[in-house]
Amino acid sequence: MIRNESEYREAVARLEQEQRRLEEHSARLAEMGLRDDERERALDPLRSFHLQLEEEVQSYERLKRGDLGELLNLHGLGRTLVALRIARGLSQRELAGLLGVHESQVSRDERNEYHGITVQRASRILDAIQVRMHSAFEAPVRPPASGAHAALQP
Repeated sequence: MIRNESEYREAVARLEQEQRRLEEHSARLAEMGLRDDERERALDPLRSFHLQLEEEVQSYERLKRGDLGELLNLHGLGRTLVALRIARGLSQRELAGLLGVHESQVSRDERNEYHGITVQRASRILDAIQVRMHSAFEAPVRPPASGAHAALQP
């Protein structure tokens, strides 16, 4: 996951390099006389890496536009906090200043996707970046029929 402008610029430059490398490698394979299907198989790993990098760049660009997606049952909360910071246009340094911590702490937390973050700390980050989170609970379609849950059935 791209977390800041520096990583984004590096990824874009790398994407351009990989595109040239892919084209050059394809030309070399053609010069070697490989059939189309053989060249395709030989290029698949390079294309796979290129596509993955391209997805990361596009994902960061979506985040910058504020397109965050959904958070379900708090799965991916850490990634969402990183995404929200990006969408709000804040650097890691700026977030660190708002939280009163060193930039390296924010960088480390984001690299670990805030693994094991407490609700209190997540709330503090949301407050710092001025984002409000709304929650809604949905009952399962068919609750279990036994024990204490039996009273919930219609």
